[in-house]
Formats: sequence, structure tokens, C-alpha cells
Amino acid sequence: MLTLGLDDEPHQNTDAAGETQRLTLQVDQDLFRAFQRCVWIIVHETGRSRIEIMNEMVRDFLVKHNC
Repeated sequence: MLTLGLDDEPHQNTDAAGETQRLTLQVDQDLFRAFQRCVWIIVHETGRSRIEIMNEMVRDFLVKHNC
């Protein structure tokens, strides 16, 4: 398992309060690579920030699981 730190770049504030928090996940190596590749593709296709993309992914996960 690899530790996936979602704070690999300088803070890019996208929320109303202008603050972000670090989220660390334990994922298999193939999931780590797939996640990094997916974020990279979305950032380069849309011009949005990594933080914005990660917020969206976490939000989607929480909605999917009714959290």
C-alpha cells in the first residue's frame, strides 16, 4: 500500500473560507497511479486546480455514500 497525500502542491484556496486540510489515504499502488493520472488529465483538460478537482472527488464520494 502507498500513502496518497493530497497536498502535493502549494495551497490553492477554492472554498469560501480560503482554507484547505490535508487528507491522507491508504490505497493500492494501481489505484494511486490511476488517481494521479485522472487528476492530471482533468486539470489539463479543464484548467481547474488540483485542489478543486480533489474537493469534487471527495464531495462525489460523500454524496454517493449518503454522508
